[in-house]
Amino acid sequence: MDTEALRSFVRAAGLGQLRRAADELGVTQQAVSKRIAALERELEVRLFTRTARGVELTLDGQAFLPHARSIVAGVERAVDAVRPGSRALRIDVLGLRSAQAVALHDYWRSHPETDLDVVTLRVDDPRAAVAAVEAGDVDASFRTVTAPETLPPGVRMIRAFDSPLELLVGPRHPLASAPSLTPLQLRKHRIWVPGIAPRSEWAEFYDQLVTEFDLRVDAAGPHFGDEVLLDTLADSADVATLVGARDRYIWPAQHDLRRIPVVNPTLAYPLSLILPGTNPHPGLRRIITHLRRLPRLPEPVWLPSWATAPRRGDGESCASHR
Repeated sequence: MDTEALRSFVRAAGLGQLRRAADELGVTQQAVSKRIAALERELEVRLFTRTARGVELTLDGQAFLPHARSIVAGVERAVDAVRPGSRALRIDVLGLRSAQAVALHDYWRSHPETDLDVVTLRVDDPRAAVAAVEAGDVDASFRTVTAPETLPPGVRMIRAFDSPLELLVGPRHPLASAPSLTPLQLRKHRIWVPGIAPRSEWAEFYDQLVTEFDLRVDAAGPHFGDEVLLDTLADSADVATLVGARDRYIWPAQHDLRRIPVVNPTLAYPLSLILPGTNPHPGLRRIITHLRRLPRLPEPVWLPSWATAPRRGDGESCASHR
């Protein structure tokens, strides 16, 4: 199958116009039209219908698009893998202060020759991150699809590492002086976690955490950013939040906030890595090896149900309870 025809189809589908697709590809509109016509003849289906504004996908076109994207992305990755000066390894993280970003920074400090591009897709639904990996917009994404059987065939998900949780409180909180805490000791205390988005993996994580340990997790109100959250904790005698032990937070010295490990069991947030099923960026293997070597968590460890069930792609997963 002609990869240039596939590339023309993918760009036309994304832009909705043959002319704009031709401009991006650096060819004539007639060339794009001929490529797509040849592809339709080979498939024996119509992929587009013409409209006053351009073109729209038919039902067959909609079904074919994700597979075409995957093929085009795979070809581009294969070429980049052997091309001198190929583009940087692009990895999506939840935030630049998140545990994933911290782990990548640690890797880069040990391997400064790595051409690494750390990005944030600014999406809550992990399926959007899956689509970005499938389309080749990013080479990998630190997201989790909690129902892995719904993953499209062009991508896979592996276990990356588990991030232990800590309770973050201000100096006047009744638990502020504790060297460590158990989940039982957190009961009846208000744990404020603003920004729990519907359909997100962390919404399901907190649902299971609340059910398992009878915790009072409050997601009320809009999330105005980490600075506002830290200011609130510093001024409050009854509000706490949960943060990842590897997450990076910075606050004024006068806040005197305390990060307290949660143990017996250690509460851990599982982090997965979504990547292409075939022809992944060659730089990913060394990063996966780095993640496998992260320190083990104190036993026993509590993880949500999806992190303890077998899943497709775990053949290269990182060791459990890391």
